[in-house]
Amino acid sequence: MPENRTDVTAAGIARLAGVGRAAVSNWRRRHADFPKPVGGTDTSPVFDLADVEQWLRDQGKLAQVPLRERVWQQIEGDPEGAVTALRLVGAVLLLRDQPTRRPELITADDRRLTRELPGALAEALRARLGEDHPVPVPSGTELTGRLALLRGGMELANELGARQAYTFLMGRHLEAGPRQYTLTPAPLSELMAELAGPAELVLDPACGFGGLLGAAGPTTTVIGQEADPDLAALTAVRLALHTDQEVRIRVGDSLRADAHTGVRADVVLCHPPFNERSWGHEELAYDTRWEYGLPPRTESELAWVQHALAHVRENGCAVLLMPPAAASRRSGRRIRADLLRRGALRAVVALPAGVAPPYGIPLHLWVLRRPAADAPQPQRLLLVNAAEQSDGGEKLPWQELRNTVLADWYAFDHDGAAPERPGVSRTVPLVDLLDDDVDVTPARHLPIRAASTGGAGLSEVRERLTDALRSTVELAPVVGVQGALARWPMTSLGELARTGALLMRTGGAGAGTGGPPVLSEHDIVSGGAPSGVLPEGEDEEPVLIRAGDVVIPVLGRGTATRVIDEATAGAALGRNVYLLRPDPATLDPWFLAGFLRSSANNRQASSFTTSATRIDVRRLQVPRLPLADQQRYGERFRAVAAFEEATRLAARLGELLVQGLYDGLTDGSISPS
Repeated sequence: MPENRTDVTAAGIARLAGVGRAAVSNWRRRHADFPKPVGGTDTSPVFDLADVEQWLRDQGKLAQVPLRERVWQQIEGDPEGAVTALRLVGAVLLLRDQPTRRPELITADDRRLTRELPGALAEALRARLGEDHPVPVPSGTELTGRLALLRGGMELANELGARQAYTFLMGRHLEAGPRQYTLTPAPLSELMAELAGPAELVLDPACGFGGLLGAAGPTTTVIGQEADPDLAALTAVRLALHTDQEVRIRVGDSLRADAHTGVRADVVLCHPPFNERSWGHEELAYDTRWEYGLPPRTESELAWVQHALAHVRENGCAVLLMPPAAASRRSGRRIRADLLRRGALRAVVALPAGVAPPYGIPLHLWVLRRPAADAPQPQRLLLVNAAEQSDGGEKLPWQELRNTVLADWYAFDHDGAAPERPGVSRTVPLVDLLDDDVDVTPARHLPIRAASTGGAGLSEVRERLTDALRSTVELAPVVGVQGALARWPMTSLGELARTGALLMRTGGAGAGTGGPPVLSEHDIVSGGAPSGVLPEGEDEEPVLIRAGDVVIPVLGRGTATRVIDEATAGAALGRNVYLLRPDPATLDPWFLAGFLRSSANNRQASSFTTSATRIDVRRLQVPRLPLADQQRYGERFRAVAAFEEATRLAARLGELLVQGLYDGLTDGSISPS
């Protein structure tokens, strides 16, 4: 690639112009003067960014390329890859935040810059990350051809702030990169940090992108280790821009090559890799970290638990995200038993599925303390089942779940006991757990919910079910008179979006710390309240939904739509969800949502894979009808939607009543007569 040329893909051009990729394909076909590809393949060509920008300006499609887009395109088109470019930009931003390191150097002429910048960057990296940091220091030769990128990064930092600028660029990298990183969502990271409590020194031995260390707060010294050198370098820079305190990130496998031997942190936070078979079972058989027993080959998670305890000071806290099988597998029962007997395992919290990857599994949090030599022996374990649903069958909102977990843990940690709440939490005597299984799964040791037990509780459920069934009958729509098949003129959502009758947005932009709840695919299909969380590492503001918007998930085995009401407005749009915001003077939202539910519509706009169906939302069609006719159909579709919600509620209450009867009859709280 010629020096100083930046390549851009068709997707990048679409982002620059604020259009879909189909529009870029149309421009290439219809305009003979559209820039020719300079590389790539026939199916995935790349273009010269400068030529593309000029063409867009000449066509009036782009007044000025946004600075953030220009910098990202330069990073994405770097000849050595985005990781190398991000490391360089991050190092320059660290230099920018240290006035004694001559930040004005970045404005010097090219010759001076390539001569003096490497030394200045090396000093800045050592000052923030220590001598043994994981960020490669560039040479003057490596900087040649990247000076425009580095100056653009400085401009972006001046516009957004260094931390926000780097967060944006990292978010774009995570979104566009071919490899998938395992990210711990920010809300869960914050919950784990709150469970652990305040600390001056926090360690994460499998730090990945650094979400858990970032949740520790800007006044905390953070240390971590990551096996992937590229990810370790990016994480080190990201955290150094996040905090004014010391940051020490090292490269390597923490179990096989511990880079922090002898370190005793106040807190250890960890989201370890799950189900590893080659974690070093044979070579680490006599390791001194296995105070509670040699972890079996199939129990890599218990190796991480003991590694965490080996690195926390006496009475210090370790919080680990664990797969649920670690609480009950027979191969790990001896280690679990010793963790209980010696007072190291203090609480197990069951989380609902979907709060962290792997998203289909309801994960657990283990809260541990390193026992002090003179501390009294704990006699109880706190078990919290935050995965439990409410009596109506809905998932608990994240804030309610968080408050439940923290209230129980604070009470238990302070007093050694917490109020027992059936189906939610209980402090269990250790003697009840130290049996042949040593199973610490919360749901197996908690009494069922009071609302589902006994005649009084079930009578209330039955009354609610009766009301719901009555409402279902009342809301059951009249089918109407069958007529001839309609032959309306049709239009696609893509065409409506181009004419301005409809705004289309996709979900998944980051909300950051303290962001709104997320309306997920599952929430739309089930009719539930927003219950999702957005992952750490995202870059842009979330897409917030309004009353009257129509939302549609693009993955699944059938089309589902939902018209947003006032109760749901303000939530963020989740991943793999499209938002359709109709112009009320042109389109009725209920008319739109109803016709998008058509089976025929679904078939013609779908593509199929081995595991799921994907909807091309732009290909979905609606009839061209006057607004008054749309509103007549809209009222009918609104009635059908109300009937659907009533049947959902009746089904949930029916399941609750049935299970309550089984439970009551089998435990004696309900008489068969």
